[in-house]
Amino acid sequence: MARQGAVCYYSKRARAQRRAASSSDSSDSDRGSGSGKRGKHGQTPFWRLKMRTHHEVLDINKDGVVSWDDFETLIKKFTELGHLSSEEVGNFTDALRHVWEEEWGASGDPYVFIGQEQFLSQMEHVVNSKDLRKRVAKPLPYFFKAVDRDGSGEISIEEFKMFYACLGLSEEAAAQSFAAIDLNGDGRLTMKEFVKLGREFFLSEDENRPSKLFWGPLSD
Repeated sequence: MARQGAVCYYSKRARAQRRAASSSDSSDSDRGSGSGKRGKHGQTPFWRLKMRTHHEVLDINKDGVVSWDDFETLIKKFTELGHLSSEEVGNFTDALRHVWEEEWGASGDPYVFIGQEQFLSQMEHVVNSKDLRKRVAKPLPYFFKAVDRDGSGEISIEEFKMFYACLGLSEEAAAQSFAAIDLNGDGRLTMKEFVKLGREFFLSEDENRPSKLFWGPLSD
């Protein structure tokens, strides 16, 4: 009986150790490397460069600021692909409204214009907020479903080009980014891979992570 109890004890301890290791890996992935001040995220020039790139991508009309009109144009472009149900379009719109209000700090005002510096300040708040960090990838499944035209649960390079086209990015940029983020080289991205890479773009400060190219080539 003592032997069985010992086996049970060590089994439980092993499971606990595995859970701790998994939690540590996830936390390390969020932190990246070179995160600046201890316990403070969003301090490195590299991370700020990524956020500037993201702001430029979502500035659909290229007037130097992002407004809700830019978000509505984005919703329209992905909806017109025709691969989202009416319910998914509603959920996609709600997810982007969360981004606009909670992550971009627009407080529900559709007439706000957000410049880069305001966006950088707000995203620094996001990556240092436990709740907002968890939800930073909220719209990504809908981007994925919109371009998964055959409903296979995976997107190819051609479908990834559709994603970039809706963002106003070139096929050449899509090919370069896809080659970098297709980590296993199988020519496909699952939703899990897509969401993980997109989330890592915002949370990692490691310059060696391929996810840095998720939203296109970094700004000069």
